[in-house]
Amino acid sequence: MRDEVADEQLMECYRDGDAGAFDVLYRRHKGGLYRYLLRQCKQQSVAEELFQEVWSNLIRSRERYQPSAKFSTFLYQIAHNRLIDHLRMTPELALSLDAEDEDGNSPVQQIAADAAGQPERMAERKKLAATLAEHIATLPVLQRETFLLREEAGLSLEEIALATGVTPETAKSRLRYAVAKLREGLGGLR
Repeated sequence: MRDEVADEQLMECYRDGDAGAFDVLYRRHKGGLYRYLLRQCKQQSVAEELFQEVWSNLIRSRERYQPSAKFSTFLYQIAHNRLIDHLRMTPELALSLDAEDEDGNSPVQQIAADAAGQPERMAERKKLAATLAEHIATLPVLQRETFLLREEAGLSLEEIALATGVTPETAKSRLRYAVAKLREGLGGLR
């Protein structure tokens, strides 16, 4: 029954003391939020730490929550601010999509493959996913963030603008440049 309740209503319920509402919100948004953080910082251990901090910040700020925007906008605004804080504290951080976790897996390897697909198609998809991930990693930070907020979080341009503290036109411009660079980089893969 709760699975049909809007995120904003669930957050209001959580704000008012319903801990079960938080569980539903967490289930709905944990995957997209984690992928967003991982693709931004490119280190699994850092992404996991930031992921926990974002949810902790959400818990601490629940009493101030007002549904003036979508819940996902609120959540990704917290994530954006936490990423900015992290980057300010570690400017020497070398960001690389090739970063591997403790088991030697890259983020690209974690992209789910079609189990029903043929081996050739699966290999082709894996190569395409790796190429796309490489091109996303080469985008300037602000363009990459805007692109990931659109694609991973499904935020609209207005919601991206709210989450990142820029005008909708700036968000639109960043997304347009990101998509153009990705199309240019992937042009030979048709």
